[in-house]
Amino acid sequence: QPNCLLVLELWPGDWFQVGNRLHTDLDMGNKNIKYVLAGEGAGTIFAINERTGDIHAMKKLDREEKAEYTLTAQVIDRDTNQPLEPPSEFIIKVQDINDNPPQFIEGPYKGSVPEMSQVGTSVTRLTATDADDPVYGNSARLVYSILEGQPYFSIDQTTGKVALAGMDREMREEYLVVIQAKDMGGHMGGLSGTTTVTVTLTDINDNPPKFTKGSYEFTIPEDLGIGKPGGRVKANDRDIGQNAKSTYSIIGGDERDIFEIVTDAQTQEGILRLKKPLDFESKKSYNLTVVATNIRADSITGGPYMDQAMVKVIVEDADEPPVFTKSTYLFDVHENAAINTVIGAVAARDQDTTHSQVRYFIDRHTDLERQFNINVDDGKITLAKPLDRETDMWHNITVTATEVRNHSQISRATVAIKVLDINDNAPEFATEYEAFLCENGKPGQVIQTISAVDKDNPSQGHTFHYRLEMLNNPNFTIKNNLDNSISVLAKHDSFRRQKQDTHLLPIVVTDDGEPPMSSTNTLTIRVCGCSREGIVQSCNVEAFVLPIGLSMGALIAILACIILLLGRLDLQAPRTFCFCPHYMCIMLRGC
Repeated sequence: QPNCLLVLELWPGDWFQVGNRLHTDLDMGNKNIKYVLAGEGAGTIFAINERTGDIHAMKKLDREEKAEYTLTAQVIDRDTNQPLEPPSEFIIKVQDINDNPPQFIEGPYKGSVPEMSQVGTSVTRLTATDADDPVYGNSARLVYSILEGQPYFSIDQTTGKVALAGMDREMREEYLVVIQAKDMGGHMGGLSGTTTVTVTLTDINDNPPKFTKGSYEFTIPEDLGIGKPGGRVKANDRDIGQNAKSTYSIIGGDERDIFEIVTDAQTQEGILRLKKPLDFESKKSYNLTVVATNIRADSITGGPYMDQAMVKVIVEDADEPPVFTKSTYLFDVHENAAINTVIGAVAARDQDTTHSQVRYFIDRHTDLERQFNINVDDGKITLAKPLDRETDMWHNITVTATEVRNHSQISRATVAIKVLDINDNAPEFATEYEAFLCENGKPGQVIQTISAVDKDNPSQGHTFHYRLEMLNNPNFTIKNNLDNSISVLAKHDSFRRQKQDTHLLPIVVTDDGEPPMSSTNTLTIRVCGCSREGIVQSCNVEAFVLPIGLSMGALIAILACIILLLGRLDLQAPRTFCFCPHYMCIMLRGC
């Protein structure tokens, strides 16, 4: 183990002796020996007296820069510089003195803790450092204390843990605490360093909302629109953020569900709005109980908190339009009603306190034909033009009611007028019938089935009666089918086209109305040639239809061929030919 020499750091003066001198047994006053020094700091920091072996420091030493130096000393012959002994190694240790104050390297500090936390709740932990020797003496033994911040905060003097007592954020939100660290165990003469801790108390929900007033009064016009605001209430909360937010509700007085209250997210006010229309004439005031409730409960304090207030709503009378006794009126009138017949009457009343007189009008956009009139004073609707149910069964018009003293106050009602039927239309054939009769048919064969229609619409339905205009018609008769239709029958089998190819049969159709209406309709009956099975083959004439595209010369040639052909037939039979250019055909009579 090398020899050890001690020297105090920061020793005053340029030269000071380091501990003991070096000495060799050869030094018996012999002036021929010489001490030499080598190693760390030799010649720059340390020097040796070459004659005596005393070692000196050439400048002040700082332990915090370098705590020890290793050197060697040797005795040599002054004349020859030859070593007289082996080199001897030794160590110079710089002995610490308290020359460094404690330092808070990471400061200043910030910390936060919920308000109303229990006494002793940790805020943060501080650590100071001291560059002095932690082993030798008390130069690096630190003690923590609070210079500013008591009695709200405390600190563990050994660990530097900062704690607090229970505090209310609403009283004070932020604190600045000054912390000191002192070495030498805190004793007099010790060095110290300070830092600050900014402590912020975070909010908890420990305050209820509180209405600015115990009661509110709002005056709302009765014509305020649905969903429109009628007033605002405000409950303040000393908390902040989500802990200060409240929701509003109505817990009493709104028996007809007239009002609602919603929260304004920006202002945290309760907005009173209408859900249903107000009516000054039926109710002039309302008394409501409104509650503000925190939306968030706190695990520490419980909750949620709430407060309530009374709200009185006074309904203000507004000038409203007249009110019809009905929104829709239904009247009926017979289509044969005389002009100026009273169809019905509408009625409207001004329900305001002034009870203004009302005037009535027809919206002519809904009565372009000016079919009706209305009495401006009593609302009676009269007929202005004749009606026809078969043209228009319903008339829908709009009637307006206007205050005499304020023409801008207008209300509307719909009037539906049904036109009632009278028997003013005669029945007639359902279609234009044309019947075909086989000349070889049997008596009693059905020629045609006929039905009728009537534009009228009796409540009991139609019943038609049929008869032939000629009561004893020799050729035809009719049979009732008991379903409002008839069948036309042939009376004999002697119909011949050569004698008469077309018969016109007038038939009278009568309804069951009051008074009865009738019409005469003619059925056209053509006599036709038929097969044995009764299938119609030709009627009246036998036609040879030629293509339209043939020229006149071609037609004459065809006609000549037919004449030549017929010349070989029985020339005694009278025959008649005719050419019809319009139909492009040749007709032969008498076949």
